[in-house]
Amino acid sequence: MERSQWTDLPLFPLNTVLFPGMVLPLHIFEERYKLMVNRCLDEELPFGVLLIREGREVGEQAVPHEVGTTTVIAGATRLDGGQLNIVTIGHERFRLRSIRYDQPYLVGDAEPWPLGGAAAREARQQVGPMRALFRQYLSLLVQAQGQRIEIEDIPEQPRQLALLIAISLQLPMTQKQQLLVQPTVAHLLLAERAILNREQLLLDYVIQTQRDQWEGGFSGLLAKN
Repeated sequence: MERSQWTDLPLFPLNTVLFPGMVLPLHIFEERYKLMVNRCLDEELPFGVLLIREGREVGEQAVPHEVGTTTVIAGATRLDGGQLNIVTIGHERFRLRSIRYDQPYLVGDAEPWPLGGAAAREARQQVGPMRALFRQYLSLLVQAQGQRIEIEDIPEQPRQLALLIAISLQLPMTQKQQLLVQPTVAHLLLAERAILNREQLLLDYVIQTQRDQWEGGFSGLLAKN
């Protein structure tokens, strides 16, 4: 699968940003994507997932962003009417060079754009502080939203850590796309640090507001009694 470019990469524009290593289950029901997925299964091909810039997932062809992630199909279940449930795993970033419209689904000429720089000193120096900041973010999510993200171990390797944080952050997809296009691991970690610091302030505010409301309601209840 390692190559210098793809000249016939099937493309799947979605309202989702896919990162390398991320698991993405999909329900395939449109005819064009049934064709695409069956081709990928038959020929053991990856396909590219891109965030939609303009348009919708269903119906007319959408206009995607230029940077996406290839994904490989790890499992497929065939359903009635030719529909499929598939599980895919993000593999490698890519940049589109051009898009073709000569097939029912989009096809792109693309070049791999691996997330490099994991061994750089700037990346390695950020691991300790970022692991602590990320662990705190996960704890605040539980307090503020009751939302628990199950992570057994937080990686100590810069690339794996940066990608895990990108996958886990609760952000609008446009902001996720901004993370996907960071040129190196160090740049990605720096961008995530700014987001985590901002999110910590927001979550602290939400938690304090919830606490004040609960205490105010409890005090009012005591006063009535």
